Amino acid sequence: MTASDRARELAVVAAEAASDKLATDVVAIDVSEQLVITDAFVVASAPNDRQVGAIVDAVEDALRAHGAKPLRREGQREGRWVLLDYADVVVHVQHDEERTYYALERLWKDCPAIELPESARSRRREPSGGGEPYGIAPAGE
Repeated sequence: MTASDRARELAVVAAEAASDKLATDVVAIDVSEQLVITDAFVVASAPNDRQVGAIVDAVEDALRAHGAKPLRREGQREGRWVLLDYADVVVHVQHDEERTYYALERLWKDCPAIELPESARSRRREPSGGGEPYGIAPAGE
């Protein structure tokens, strides 16, 4: 079974809203085969607590406009990792340090990605000291 059409729709809306607020490394993952509690995860990150909050606000506004209300919201006070649970989709907005440490994408690497439109794809964060993101060389090198 794959993620429902509604879960995919909400994942794209959430990813676009996060990207509009300059979230980095926005990804959507179809976890429906592995979890019974949700169909999709959206993961996004930001370099500081204030931006995490701005991304969360934008995601909530965008999903509300699509008729979705969060069942649960955790971590907003700390602003380091905010989880928004919409049943069909769970949105994780993480501070860069938490994103690197917990590496949710690696944890769910066996799950297929949900294709995001260009408007929802964000820039990748640069490691300190410049160079290619995460030490990945461009294709052909």
